[in-house]
Amino acid sequence: QVQLVESGGGLVQPGGSLRLSCAASGIIFMIYTMNWYRQAPGKQRELVATITSARNTNYAGSVKGRFTISRDNGKNTVYLQMTSLLPEDTAVYYCNAVSEATVRNNYWGQGTQVTVSS
Repeated sequence: QVQLVESGGGLVQPGGSLRLSCAASGIIFMIYTMNWYRQAPGKQRELVATITSARNTNYAGSVKGRFTISRDNGKNTVYLQMTSLLPEDTAVYYCNAVSEATVRNNYWGQGTQVTVSS
């Protein structure tokens, strides 16, 4: 059974920081590209950050320079370090795993709420 379990969300003031974690089980973690998405109320889900098995990274323009994605293959965990948070970063953040193998399995976590407000 595949599980992606996010944690680390919460309420933070503008300018603050949070680190999200996503622990994966039931997959060969090291062959998966890991993504963080977010969805704000009334908006479409958007891709925030990506890290491949080779640790190549990519970021949405709105978070570049403020967010950092990383992975620990030994712990089957991907992280999203978020700094200089803005109210517009408020959203539910979702972890996504996409296999780099021939069969492109695709899995989602349940999401974790991040609220940036004073």
